[in-house]
Amino acid sequence: MTLKINLKSVTLMNLFALFIVLVYSCKKETTEINPSINTDKILYDLSKSNTGFVWYKNSDVLLNKSSGTGHFQALLRTRYNAVASTQLDASGKVKTGSIFPEGSLIVKELYDNSTTLSRYAILYKKSDSQDADPRGWVWGYINANGSVADAASNKGRTCISCHSQNGNIDYMLMNKFFQ
Repeated sequence: MTLKINLKSVTLMNLFALFIVLVYSCKKETTEINPSINTDKILYDLSKSNTGFVWYKNSDVLLNKSSGTGHFQALLRTRYNAVASTQLDASGKVKTGSIFPEGSLIVKELYDNSTTLSRYAILYKKSDSQDADPRGWVWGYINANGSVADAASNKGRTCISCHSQNGNIDYMLMNKFFQ
């Protein structure tokens, strides 16, 4: 019986030592990653799929850009995730006076022509993000291929002045320009 206990103890000690060696030999290297790149990638990934979204005015038809836009692309369409769509009325327009809740994702698809998606203009309400503006919005401006046109870490600096114009609803201008 003493021999069995000793063998068990030795076997357990060897297994424990093997476990320690495996844990330390598998230790992953860590590298510093620019947080804004992560945010931009997250926004891009969230924007690529339109499943579960509601289109502005309940239509995925491409609209001609408005006179009030700062975007260069000729056509656009805008969609709202399930959270953001709670701020749309029955006709699919943004309710007057709305403040979009946390988790709202709004994606404006910008097209060069009727078949070529060029860029995503994205607003994501995520107040705890280091890239959020004072209203809690994270701004994304990402090319269709995933390259970043304007980093989220810029907090919408190139967009806010236009999106703050009279008639905006929590930075949304669709109702103003697309009745």
